[in-house]
Amino acid sequence: MIKEAILHMPLSQYAYALNENELVIRIRTAKDDMDSIYLYFGDRVAYVEPIPVTKAKLEKTASDDLFDYYEAHIKTSYTRVCYYFLLSDGNEKLYFYSRGFVEKMDAHRTEYFQFPFIRREEVINEPEWVKDKVMYHIFPDSFASGKRELRNESINTEMIQNKLGGTLRGVIENLDYISDLGADLIYLNPIFKANSYHKYDTIDYFEIDPLLGTKDDLKELVEKLHSKGMNIILDGVFNHCGPDFFAFKDVIENQDNSKYKDWFYCLNFPIDYSDPPNYECFAYVKEMPKLNTSNPEVRKFICDVGRYWIREFDIDGWRLDVANEVDHDTWRAFRKAVKEEKKDAFLIAEIWEDAETWLKGDQFDSAMNYTFTYLCRDFFAKNMISASVFDEMIQKSLMRYPWPVTLSQMNFLDSHDVPRFLYYCDNDIRKLELATFYLLMAPGIPSIFYGDEGFITGSTEPEYRAAMPWDKLNTYLSDKLRSWIKIRKDHPALRYGDYKCIRTDAEGLYIFARECKEERVLILINNSDKEKIVTLSEKENNGKGCTINIPCYGGLII
Repeated sequence: MIKEAILHMPLSQYAYALNENELVIRIRTAKDDMDSIYLYFGDRVAYVEPIPVTKAKLEKTASDDLFDYYEAHIKTSYTRVCYYFLLSDGNEKLYFYSRGFVEKMDAHRTEYFQFPFIRREEVINEPEWVKDKVMYHIFPDSFASGKRELRNESINTEMIQNKLGGTLRGVIENLDYISDLGADLIYLNPIFKANSYHKYDTIDYFEIDPLLGTKDDLKELVEKLHSKGMNIILDGVFNHCGPDFFAFKDVIENQDNSKYKDWFYCLNFPIDYSDPPNYECFAYVKEMPKLNTSNPEVRKFICDVGRYWIREFDIDGWRLDVANEVDHDTWRAFRKAVKEEKKDAFLIAEIWEDAETWLKGDQFDSAMNYTFTYLCRDFFAKNMISASVFDEMIQKSLMRYPWPVTLSQMNFLDSHDVPRFLYYCDNDIRKLELATFYLLMAPGIPSIFYGDEGFITGSTEPEYRAAMPWDKLNTYLSDKLRSWIKIRKDHPALRYGDYKCIRTDAEGLYIFARECKEERVLILINNSDKEKIVTLSEKENNGKGCTINIPCYGGLII
């Protein structure tokens, strides 16, 4: 038994509550090292000694390159639970508890692993509506200015600018297009008054950028979305502001005498507004001075912004920019403020790395799943990893968070900050198509970046934020998107189901199952340039053996 590989962490993704009467308990072991694992749990404040314990078998639910993951769902009337494990590798049996490993379990209950109290307030409670959604991600300046059109002209004033002329009105006039695809959650990059075309250097958090439209336009957009059963989240930029934000302008004018000097993080006087600046910014961009979010005044300001757009315009949530550089207490306060306005508002963090610290139920509901993006790039686009390695890395990523959080992750192939996925495919449309198919079949919320269906490509900012190709959208990928989104919405297993690898081979075959209590579906992927003939056993295919042809770079669901 490889003891050093064994890991369990109470009150983490390895032990969490689904509700007040159900716990999920996980344990990690070395790969292919265990014969069986059992959980023993009981009431940690029981009157009798030793306490009665209930035995439950853990099932292997995932495997990555190094480890296996076992899991048990236990339903209990106990509000306070203690537990330990019995592990067997076929040769050796050991009990595992908070202090380590023993051959005989005679430790007191206080030395077991503990779930101190299943508090209803601390159950991870994702907004239920989001798991059924397919997101359409829009960079406003690049999308539309009218019905199936974009002006493709720039405006530069003394303070604000755009490049391509997209507007909120353009989004409104093309809701039928988005709805027809099957997408029903719009994520808009920033729309508030800002200096640059990308709007990440905010001037006024309470005003719509006049080049994008008006508050009335936003109200109309939200109302029309809701009337169609669709939702919208906006982009909030609170790590930093723009150079013309009122507080920073005051600092520039009054320097060390400014009453807003404590609104910013690590200022040095006199302020040197040059490249590089002598004050803290987003990266080293002088136009984006970093806000001191732990300042109570700044924190209240941020929470007031979060409340305002929900209360006055009924938006459905926020995607929060550079979330990993803002203090945690601000996000806790922001969550509380926003959820008071709309209990089921959806909060997504822009975090490029693993986001466990932010996804414990007290800050965010979801994060941008860049790990998913990188793995799809390496497998589908670049063919750098095999199907088995892809599966191992996907399985590892699925074990990062409690399952309700995993189902709410924002999955995407590309975004406004990275090259288009088609670029990584060397413009091979078949690879983009197969990766998009997988995106719609995988656990999490699939997000389609505007124009992928029109084959936008490129590696530089002007290229991957290019104009929506309205004259090139009658593509077979658009048709397949409609079909795949409908399939996802028709099959609860694709939205809520577990994920299990069935088979891989060295030539790009990847078969996995999604299963929930209602159904089990099988997804077959052929990530190669040759047709595959696959024979499925009765065990693999719900008791029905069959032979299936999968075209090159093709995906099927059965």
